[in-house]
Amino acid sequence: MGSMKDNVDVACYFVTKHSWKGKYKRVFSVGTLGISTYNPQSLEVTNQWPYPEFISITPNIKAPTNTEFLITMRKGGKKVDTMRFSTDHRSDVLTEALRFCDQFAEAGTSPKRFNAYKHHWSDNRVPVLLQINQGSLDQIDPATNKVLVAYDYKDMEGLTQVTGYPGGVALIHGGFNRLHLFALEDKEALIKSIMEAAAAHVGVAVKQRKEPISFEQFQMHRLGKYSNDEALTSYSEFLVQKVSCRHSDTVRRTLCLTETCLIERDPATYNVVTCKPLCDVFAIVRNQENPQQFSIEYVKGAIRTYNSTDRDALIASLLDGVRASGNRDVCVKMVFTKRGLRLGPFTVPVDEEVESQHLKFVHILPAGMSFDTAVARFNSNISYSGLLHAVTQDGLFAQNKEKLINGALVGLLEREGDQHIINAESLEAQFHALRRLVASKAGFQAFTNLPRMREKVGIKVVKALKRGDDGIAHAALDMLGALMQPMHDDYDLRQEQLNKFSLLSSRKFLETLLEMFNEHVVRNTGATVIAAMLDFLTYALCAPYSETTDGTHFDTLLEMVAANGRIVFKLFQHPSMAIVKGAGLVMKAIIEEGDAEIAAKMQDLSLAEGALPKHLHTAMFTQSSDNRMLTNRQLSRHLVGLWVTGHPTAMGLLRRILPDGLLLFLDSSDDVPVIESDKLHVRDNVKLAQEHQNKLKKNPQLLLLEKKIDSFLQHWRARIGLESKQPNDQKPIVLRKRRQRIKSEANWLLFYYYFNQDHAKPNLIWNYKTREELREALENEIRAFSVDKELGANCIVGWNHQEFEVPYHCLSDEIKIGDYYLRLLLEEGEDESEETSAIKKSYEFFNDLYHRFLLTPKINMKCMCLQAMAIVYGRCHEEIGAFNDTKYIVGMLERCTDKLERDRLLQFLNRLILHPRNVKDIMDANGIKILVDMLTLAHLHTSRATVPFQTNVIEASPDMRRDSEKEWYFGNADKERLGPYSFEEMKDYYEESRIHGKTRCWAQGMDGWRPLQNVPQLKWTLFATGQPVMNESDLACLILSMLIRMSEYYPSRDADGAIVRPIPRIKRMLTDAVCLPHIVQLLLTFDPILVEKVAYLLYEVMQDNPNTSRLYLTGVFFFIMMYTGSNVLPVAKFLKYTHLKQAFRSEESKSSDILQRSVLGPVLPEAMVCYLENYAPEKFAEIYLGEFDTPEAIWNNEMRRMMIEKMASHLGDFSPRLQSNTRALYQYCPVPTINFPQLENELFCNMYYLKHLCDVQRFPDWPIRDPVKLLKDILESWKKEVEKKPPTMSLDEALNVLKLPKGVGHPEAKVRKAYFRLAQKYHPDKNPEGRPMFEKVNKAYEFLCSKSRVTDGPDPENIVLILKAQSILFSRYKDILEPYKYAGYPMLIKTIRMETNDDKLFSKSAPLLAAASELAYHTVNCSALNAEELRRENGIQVLQDAFSRCANVLSLSSKPEEISVQVCTHIAKCYSVAAQFEGCREKIQECPAIVKDVCRILYYKNLPKLCSVISATISAFCVDFWLQTNLYQSGVLWHLLLYLFNYDYTLEEGGVDKSDDSNQQEVSNQLARMCIHSCGRLGGYFSEDSGLATPDNVAVKKSLNALLSPYMSRKLANTDPSELLKLMNSNSENPYLIWDNATRAQLIEFLTDQQQRTLKNVSIHYKLGSLVWFVFDIHDKELIVGEIFVRIYNEQPTFPLENPKGFSIDLLDFLGSQAQYLHSLMMLQQQNKGSKKGDNSGRLSQVENVLGGFEKCC
Repeated sequence: MGSMKDNVDVACYFVTKHSWKGKYKRVFSVGTLGISTYNPQSLEVTNQWPYPEFISITPNIKAPTNTEFLITMRKGGKKVDTMRFSTDHRSDVLTEALRFCDQFAEAGTSPKRFNAYKHHWSDNRVPVLLQINQGSLDQIDPATNKVLVAYDYKDMEGLTQVTGYPGGVALIHGGFNRLHLFALEDKEALIKSIMEAAAAHVGVAVKQRKEPISFEQFQMHRLGKYSNDEALTSYSEFLVQKVSCRHSDTVRRTLCLTETCLIERDPATYNVVTCKPLCDVFAIVRNQENPQQFSIEYVKGAIRTYNSTDRDALIASLLDGVRASGNRDVCVKMVFTKRGLRLGPFTVPVDEEVESQHLKFVHILPAGMSFDTAVARFNSNISYSGLLHAVTQDGLFAQNKEKLINGALVGLLEREGDQHIINAESLEAQFHALRRLVASKAGFQAFTNLPRMREKVGIKVVKALKRGDDGIAHAALDMLGALMQPMHDDYDLRQEQLNKFSLLSSRKFLETLLEMFNEHVVRNTGATVIAAMLDFLTYALCAPYSETTDGTHFDTLLEMVAANGRIVFKLFQHPSMAIVKGAGLVMKAIIEEGDAEIAAKMQDLSLAEGALPKHLHTAMFTQSSDNRMLTNRQLSRHLVGLWVTGHPTAMGLLRRILPDGLLLFLDSSDDVPVIESDKLHVRDNVKLAQEHQNKLKKNPQLLLLEKKIDSFLQHWRARIGLESKQPNDQKPIVLRKRRQRIKSEANWLLFYYYFNQDHAKPNLIWNYKTREELREALENEIRAFSVDKELGANCIVGWNHQEFEVPYHCLSDEIKIGDYYLRLLLEEGEDESEETSAIKKSYEFFNDLYHRFLLTPKINMKCMCLQAMAIVYGRCHEEIGAFNDTKYIVGMLERCTDKLERDRLLQFLNRLILHPRNVKDIMDANGIKILVDMLTLAHLHTSRATVPFQTNVIEASPDMRRDSEKEWYFGNADKERLGPYSFEEMKDYYEESRIHGKTRCWAQGMDGWRPLQNVPQLKWTLFATGQPVMNESDLACLILSMLIRMSEYYPSRDADGAIVRPIPRIKRMLTDAVCLPHIVQLLLTFDPILVEKVAYLLYEVMQDNPNTSRLYLTGVFFFIMMYTGSNVLPVAKFLKYTHLKQAFRSEESKSSDILQRSVLGPVLPEAMVCYLENYAPEKFAEIYLGEFDTPEAIWNNEMRRMMIEKMASHLGDFSPRLQSNTRALYQYCPVPTINFPQLENELFCNMYYLKHLCDVQRFPDWPIRDPVKLLKDILESWKKEVEKKPPTMSLDEALNVLKLPKGVGHPEAKVRKAYFRLAQKYHPDKNPEGRPMFEKVNKAYEFLCSKSRVTDGPDPENIVLILKAQSILFSRYKDILEPYKYAGYPMLIKTIRMETNDDKLFSKSAPLLAAASELAYHTVNCSALNAEELRRENGIQVLQDAFSRCANVLSLSSKPEEISVQVCTHIAKCYSVAAQFEGCREKIQECPAIVKDVCRILYYKNLPKLCSVISATISAFCVDFWLQTNLYQSGVLWHLLLYLFNYDYTLEEGGVDKSDDSNQQEVSNQLARMCIHSCGRLGGYFSEDSGLATPDNVAVKKSLNALLSPYMSRKLANTDPSELLKLMNSNSENPYLIWDNATRAQLIEFLTDQQQRTLKNVSIHYKLGSLVWFVFDIHDKELIVGEIFVRIYNEQPTFPLENPKGFSIDLLDFLGSQAQYLHSLMMLQQQNKGSKKGDNSGRLSQVENVLGGFEKCC
């Protein structure tokens, strides 16, 4: 064995050795001189092999797992020995060992090399050599042949080729997909070599990705999973000098700390040089000799060294960042870590066995190991965050690990040595070990539980702090922090309270700590110490940790810290963000929980020290996704809120630097749209305390087991003197209650949210520019104050906050009145809600605006003020109250001549009417008339959108149109009158200056001559100036809205519903002849909005208005019906309220009552008028706009279009006149009735079109609102139809009345013009003497327009509809109509009689008789009163006449739809119902032909449904014995029984859906059921309980017994005929029945024969019981005793008999009656034994068998 005296372990691993003795643990070491193995218990060397004797180390590829490896070495000369080991870290062991492979005994071949280019971070191509080693791919500098970096195979994640980069291959390495790009010619060979070497030597599979990546993808993902912006965005940056072996001198770098990474950037280009995850940082080494140098150790072995002038501040920030990222294992050290002391890689924690062994080493030193070595080994193997396997488990027995930890603590404190003379490195290592121990739960508890540990730790800390070494001080304070706040996850609040109580109990100790802290702050040194001290203060004073601090100790420490408040404020200028955050937390605690004097002092110092602007800058301008930056921002926001709360000076500063509109959000109660999570209070102590209390409640089974064990151990405890186990009587944890004496109530969250939003509101303009101005102002002020403080370092310098303000130069061009920007106030208008745009001090602001309005001579300024006043008054009218100058504003509106000023005045008045008193002032100033005059301008708006299908047809020639438009007269001199002229000509004259503003003008509708400038139409179209903001339609819309609102102030009824009289003034004004026509005529603009508003205004004004009855004279109903838009709901409401209230009456006597009363009668169909009256306006609007073809409405777009055209034709040239003279007045002329072609063949009654109502296919079960009323109206219509006479006026007479020439055709337009001319001339309103002539004109026009519909006499089609409609009523509403006696029998019977006697009965197109007979059935079926009425009116006989006539024409070829079949069906149904009444039955008996006809119809099997009805009639007749007898004698049984054999029982049992409409067999089955039902009632088989009982008819029963057998005839008593029908149509043989095909055939033949004989001679009657002689042939051969077939019974003796006793008696009777015969027969048999047996012998044997069977039964 070679010499390994100076061997140093480079890497050690805890492995398992496999030998023939078994498996045992070893420490496998890779050293500088060779390979060694150690005993893990004592660390003694068990084996050593110098590298010259070591042959190889390879993975065991034959092993079942990938954990084994083999080592081969020489053994005594040429012998070779092999050993086998296993470990979970095989690749790490092999990689570390193979680094020395060039020293092995058998050196391999020289490694392969490839010339390549490395893609540098600067985007340059750097030449390199790539060498394939056994454990790694080395990158070598070609110039120096020095290895720059080794890419271990174990850390390779794969290889991928790069497209777009010649020869490109990327190495995926580092654990986070970091890409290293190389370019070489033979990349395939390189890839192959790497894959082979990694598999052969390290046992890892390095795979090539299937899909290559592009060069662009490489650039985007060069840093792997840390390539995104979130990972690369830094929140803290430091300039450093990097010390690297690649460079002869240091290199400048920017060290950037992000949320997840530590990034080196090139300061010149800001390119990323390296990126290291913070989770890979193992330790930070703080060089003791060089105060600027530090190094960072990474878990995979890399070490980076830097120089920085702010080294400690950088280390403090880096330490905070690494721990915040989740890596709690990092620590700050003085010396580099000896990696050979760790038994495993640094990437994962060591095994529990290793952890336990090193605890023992600290407690009891192994032989040959120094205490410092034991501590160093402990620190190398135990994580800084504490022992991984040290969590105590609550269970039956305590874990042994706690004893080990306590032992290690004892050993560490006992062997610590002289604290004054041991070197700094050893002392720091002891504190690190101590920190690792107390970071575990057991160590944390040991501080107060372990004897004298508290005193020893305290003394140790005090002595360490006296050294004045920052490294030692930081290590000591970091250890104290672990005692103050548990580092383990299983919190124990009670222990935390105990530890804090012990540490904070000594005031002197605290003073020592604070004195050191203050010195470092004042001297700007010891950043790591300051950071650790701030952590200590945070755990003691800051929420939520302070809740476990004792109250007295808390107040003491808080007072001590607050005494040096400027020290804390000084830290706010520190370059380390971690320290700034810690200082902020402490400051927050001081202000919140200190007394009022301390809080006020801190608030003052926040201004004096310039902390408020700095934190305000952080609070407002920190934009990052990094959690640490967000935490700092949240802390700054808390501090700003605390410093400002209750401090007028600080609040005044905010008002000088921030707009008032932004500060208003502080007073808002709105919720914040986006709420940040709380990053300061991360622990819920109350929840933890509850969990701790619950832990004390152990599992009941576990408690029982512990109790048993305690009782078992009690004996030996007592013997040896041990005390019994004390019960756990811990009290609940009591937390210190936070005081929060100062708590901000302002809504800071909402303020900060809206601070980052852009605002353009009247009271706030806030955007990127204003934010940047604020940012620059704050940064400049902070920078200047920092410079001043540095220059005045010898004295205390305070910030001049009284004069600091931000002027916001970017807003200098905005006009601001008070707190409001006028431009934005006007732009905003009324869009914003009051909550978001509330105006403060609105009364003063409104008065200022009105004052400016009165003073300024400029129109534009006046208009701006008016617009602003409208906005302010609209929002704040309740606060401002009534406006005293409303009359003056109305006067200005009348006098103004500028269109812009007019519109602004109107808009202002629109807001003034929000107050009721202003409405009165407007009325007093004649404002209503002024507004209505302006309304008429809407007729001049010619560019409005056209409603689709709008029809404004004017049937006039162009010449007539020009004449009609010439409305205007003018004169410049007195009594001069020129004209008429058109409006266009007036415009031309004004342009030519022929007329001017003072020219007197007149047109129809004006009350006199006026100057042009006083005529609204001419004034605003010719004379006025300026550009309006509203077109004529918008202007009219605004005025209408104003009138509506003003009307709503004065309702027509009071609170009790009483009508107000006299009518409110506003409504009197609007319904005056001066205003109302002009409002109504706005409907002719056809503007949707105007029409809607006019309809609503008229509806509002006409409520309980006495002038409503004359409203029609304005033409409103003509105008409104011409509207073609779809927003007709207000129109429908108006029409519903007014159409029956007009003083209009139709002159046509033939129209219905509602048409005579409704002004819409001539315009709309009667159905639409009824719909309007009977339904809600919403329903009418739906019908009016739609396409409907129902019993209640026939209406469509074509009908509406026709109506509009007729109305337009009627109005003639009035619409063009309005465009020439907007004040023209319409002269009313009634419109002739419009006849719609779609309704020519319709009969309307009540509310329904009878043709549709009777169409039950399309409209089944159509609801009828009032059946009784409809029935009365139908009877009235029937009467009118019957009494209808030819027209009284001829065509020549009509032409003569209208003064039209005869003998030539006249188009409707010509007829209309003639009518219009005469109607205007003779209208009673204009010519009181012309009423007779006016009526003639109307009749003549009506005759000429409807001559195609004139008929001579009654219309049969209408009568059919009348009859069918009545049938529908009686069938559907039987319950409602039952109490009433039908009044139409005289007409009905008359109709039936006339139709019966009509020779053309069966050739008529209108089936009157069928409809009448159906109505007769339904009336009788509805009420008993009707049946009696029908009898009294001789209806039975009349029906019989019709029945006989129709029955006589029936044949085997008749169809169900023929009239004769329908009439027979309905009359038969009528007979069925009438038979229920005795009087009707008597009438039926008096007519024997009825029974004969009924029976005869059953012969027609081609009419099964009619036969079903007839069978039901027969069943109904059977309630009377004499009718039964008549039916029987008429041969009804032949017909009924024949239908029974058409029954198919398989259809019933098949489970198939069936209907008599589509399945003929179902019809046959129903007929069979009805017939068998009738047979049962005919014979009287049914019992009283069945409800079907009829008189017992013996003759019928005897006949049925003979025809069907007694057995089957008895089954007629069953209400369900299915069993009997199935029996009759199948073969059956039992003691009661022999039934087969032969019996059926015989019966059918007999029945058919009898049926034919009956039909040939209908006078033949059958005597009662005359069919007893009928016997089936097959039954002649059978012995029948007591209805029993004896032979069958002998074959089926188990068949259940209906009456066994009766059968036995019948048998005995039979034997007795035949005894002599039987005796003689037996004697003959004995004498003639050989003779042939006859039938009698057979019968004898049958009887003997029966008797024998009975003996057995008995």
